[in-house]
Amino acid sequence: MTHRIHAAEFVFPGHPDKLADAIADSLVQEASGREQRALVGVEVAVHRNRVFITGRIACEGAGDIDITGLVREVYRTAGYGNGWYPGPDDIEIETDLCLGPLEDGEAEYRALSDDQSICTGYAVNIPETNYLPVESWLANRLGRNLAGLRDEHPDLRLGPDGKVAVLVNECEGSWRFEGFTCSLQQREGADDLALHRAVRVSLERKMASLAGELSGLSAEVPEEIFVNGAGAFDVGGPEGDNGLSGKKLVVDAYGARVPIGGGALSGKDFYKVDRAGTLHARRIAKAAVLTGAARQAAVQLIWFPGDARARLFSIENENGELID
Repeated sequence: MTHRIHAAEFVFPGHPDKLADAIADSLVQEASGREQRALVGVEVAVHRNRVFITGRIACEGAGDIDITGLVREVYRTAGYGNGWYPGPDDIEIETDLCLGPLEDGEAEYRALSDDQSICTGYAVNIPETNYLPVESWLANRLGRNLAGLRDEHPDLRLGPDGKVAVLVNECEGSWRFEGFTCSLQQREGADDLALHRAVRVSLERKMASLAGELSGLSAEVPEEIFVNGAGAFDVGGPEGDNGLSGKKLVVDAYGARVPIGGGALSGKDFYKVDRAGTLHARRIAKAAVLTGAARQAAVQLIWFPGDARARLFSIENENGELID
């Protein structure tokens, strides 16, 4: 029997990189709500209580977008404030944005690729995981559950920042939870032993539930788990590290087992080829497994500037063989 170990990560919304992604995507959502073919291409950087936003937003009323309000709401939703630095109302925002309407005729050209891009899509024939790799699905479900500890157990004094990584052993249609580590922001002097116990209980309960959802998944939790293995994690978020949009590309895609094209998703509207192309590639991969052409499908598409549709580069099955 062939055993393979796969790894995947989950990053909390309070992580500085995900704060930057959320700000960028809030601008995409706001512009797209004002005009269907709005053009948005922005980059965001965060550090301490400062946010830097650059790029272009072209749509009706672009100059009226409440950027400050959107940024502060992202921080508030992620859990900042109430003693966790930086407070949303203390954020200083600096922008260098091209704001205005689409240029004459530009809306019609939005149906064409305005750049080159290589886009990857992947799907595995496991409906229970929404056709995603088991390790990515597991990291996401466990990570979201652990993020909820902050509200469920205020006595643990947890902050907004956190990361989770899992190892999954795959063997012929069965999966075992092989390894686990997490870093959860926690007040200095808080009970780290209580946190470790709470994490283990959370994992055991969630794995029992997930094993009921996915046949072949063992409910067993690794005997050794790591919680804040690098030591105290009080200073986190944009105070502990700077953040940039588009840095968590592998987390946003399918995890380490699947190559990615390299284009960032956050901060780009759904007409831009990096984002639209990734969605197209995923749809093709899902079609390949849903029609029975493959148990796993990896799709690569490429766009040239000015293309109205993708150029299909390859579709490979689980054995690395090209699908006609």
